[in-house]
Amino acid sequence: MVPRSLRWWFVVHFVADILFAVPLFLAPAATLTYFGWKAVDPATTRGVAAALFGIGIQSLIGRNESAETFRAMLNLKVIWSAAAAIGLLWTQLEGGPPLGWVAFGIFVAFNGVWVRYRLLLAGRLLGGAAVR
Repeated sequence: MVPRSLRWWFVVHFVADILFAVPLFLAPAATLTYFGWKAVDPATTRGVAAALFGIGIQSLIGRNESAETFRAMLNLKVIWSAAAAIGLLWTQLEGGPPLGWVAFGIFVAFNGVWVRYRLLLAGRLLGGAAVR
Protein backbone atom coordinates (compact mmCIF):
# COMPACT_ATOMS: atom_id res chain seq x y z
CA MET A 1 0.00 0.00 0.00
CA VAL A 2 1.22 3.47 -0.90
CA PRO A 3 0.36 6.25 1.56
CA ARG A 4 -2.18 8.75 0.22
CA SER A 5 0.15 11.53 1.36
CA LEU A 6 2.91 10.23 -0.93
CA ARG A 7 0.53 10.25 -3.89
CA TRP A 8 -0.29 13.87 -2.95
CA TRP A 9 3.42 14.75 -2.82
CA PHE A 10 3.84 13.36 -6.33
CA VAL A 11 1.19 15.82 -7.57
CA VAL A 12 2.85 18.69 -5.67
CA HIS A 13 6.15 17.71 -7.25
CA PHE A 14 4.56 17.73 -10.71
CA VAL A 15 3.27 21.28 -10.17
CA ALA A 16 6.62 22.53 -8.81
CA ASP A 17 8.62 20.95 -11.63
CA ILE A 18 6.35 22.33 -14.34
CA LEU A 19 6.33 25.83 -12.80
CA PHE A 20 10.12 25.89 -13.00
CA ALA A 21 10.55 23.94 -16.24
CA VAL A 22 8.35 26.06 -18.51
CA PRO A 23 10.20 29.39 -18.10
CA LEU A 24 13.61 27.67 -18.06
CA PHE A 25 12.77 25.91 -21.32
CA LEU A 26 11.09 28.81 -23.14
CA ALA A 27 13.27 31.71 -21.96
CA PRO A 28 16.41 30.41 -20.25
CA ALA A 29 18.46 33.60 -20.38
CA ALA A 30 15.63 35.90 -19.30
CA THR A 31 14.58 33.57 -16.49
CA LEU A 32 18.01 32.97 -14.99
CA THR A 33 19.10 36.59 -15.44
CA TYR A 34 15.97 37.66 -13.57
CA PHE A 35 16.98 35.36 -10.70
CA GLY A 36 20.52 36.76 -10.61
CA TRP A 37 22.60 34.36 -12.67
CA LYS A 38 25.28 36.24 -14.58
CA ALA A 39 26.26 33.49 -17.03
CA VAL A 40 23.57 31.43 -18.73
CA ASP A 41 24.04 28.54 -21.13
CA PRO A 42 20.66 28.04 -22.88
CA ALA A 43 21.42 24.43 -23.85
CA THR A 44 22.27 23.39 -20.30
CA THR A 45 19.32 25.30 -18.90
CA ARG A 46 16.95 23.62 -21.34
CA GLY A 47 18.51 20.26 -20.40
CA VAL A 48 17.66 20.92 -16.75
CA ALA A 49 14.16 21.96 -17.81
CA ALA A 50 13.81 18.70 -19.76
CA ALA A 51 14.76 16.71 -16.65
CA LEU A 52 12.19 18.68 -14.64
CA PHE A 53 9.54 17.98 -17.30
CA GLY A 54 10.37 14.26 -17.33
CA ILE A 55 10.43 13.75 -13.59
CA GLY A 56 7.47 16.03 -12.95
CA ILE A 57 5.21 14.61 -15.63
CA GLN A 58 6.06 11.03 -14.61
CA SER A 59 5.15 12.00 -11.04
CA LEU A 60 1.68 12.94 -12.22
CA ILE A 61 1.28 9.94 -14.54
CA GLY A 62 2.54 7.49 -11.91
CA ARG A 63 0.71 8.85 -8.87
CA ASN A 64 -1.74 5.93 -8.84
CA GLU A 65 0.74 3.12 -9.45
CA SER A 66 1.88 0.27 -7.21
CA ALA A 67 4.36 0.44 -4.33
CA GLU A 68 7.00 -1.17 -6.58
CA THR A 69 6.65 1.64 -9.10
CA PHE A 70 6.81 4.23 -6.31
CA ARG A 71 10.02 2.67 -4.96
CA ALA A 72 11.66 3.01 -8.37
CA MET A 73 10.49 6.60 -8.80
CA LEU A 74 11.58 7.47 -5.28
CA ASN A 75 15.05 6.09 -5.98
CA LEU A 76 15.28 8.41 -8.97
CA LYS A 77 13.92 11.38 -7.00
CA VAL A 78 16.33 10.79 -4.11
CA ILE A 79 19.33 10.65 -6.45
CA TRP A 80 18.20 13.64 -8.56
CA SER A 81 17.37 15.91 -5.62
CA ALA A 82 20.55 15.02 -3.71
CA ALA A 83 22.80 15.59 -6.73
CA ALA A 84 21.01 18.86 -7.56
CA ALA A 85 21.31 20.06 -3.96
CA ILE A 86 25.04 19.25 -3.87
CA GLY A 87 25.59 20.99 -7.20
CA LEU A 88 23.66 24.07 -6.09
CA LEU A 89 25.50 24.19 -2.77
CA TRP A 90 28.81 24.03 -4.60
CA THR A 91 27.68 26.84 -6.90
CA GLN A 92 26.60 28.96 -3.96
CA LEU A 93 29.91 28.43 -2.19
CA GLU A 94 31.62 29.68 -5.36
CA GLY A 95 29.59 32.90 -5.27
CA GLY A 96 26.26 32.00 -6.82
CA PRO A 97 23.38 34.48 -6.77
CA PRO A 98 21.36 34.92 -3.58
CA LEU A 99 18.30 33.15 -5.00
CA GLY A 100 20.50 30.12 -5.60
CA TRP A 101 20.10 29.47 -1.88
CA VAL A 102 16.35 29.24 -2.41
CA ALA A 103 16.83 26.67 -5.18
CA PHE A 104 19.22 24.76 -2.91
CA GLY A 105 16.64 24.81 -0.11
CA ILE A 106 13.89 23.53 -2.41
CA PHE A 107 15.99 20.57 -3.50
CA VAL A 108 17.02 19.81 0.10
CA ALA A 109 13.39 19.92 1.22
CA PHE A 110 12.21 17.63 -1.58
CA ASN A 111 15.11 15.28 -0.87
CA GLY A 112 13.97 15.03 2.74
CA VAL A 113 10.45 14.16 1.61
CA TRP A 114 11.69 11.52 -0.87
CA VAL A 115 14.15 9.91 1.55
CA ARG A 116 11.47 9.70 4.25
CA TYR A 117 8.99 7.97 1.95
CA ARG A 118 11.64 5.71 0.43
CA LEU A 119 12.58 4.51 3.91
CA LEU A 120 8.90 4.13 4.79
CA LEU A 121 8.30 1.95 1.72
CA ALA A 122 11.35 -0.11 2.67
CA GLY A 123 9.94 -0.64 6.16
CA ARG A 124 12.85 1.20 7.77
CA LEU A 125 10.84 4.06 9.17
CA LEU A 126 8.25 4.19 11.91
CA GLY A 127 9.06 0.60 12.89
CA GLY A 128 6.73 -0.83 10.27
CA ALA A 129 7.06 -3.73 7.91
CA ALA A 130 7.84 -3.00 4.31
CA VAL A 131 4.93 -1.46 2.46
CA ARG A 132 3.91 -3.52 -0.55
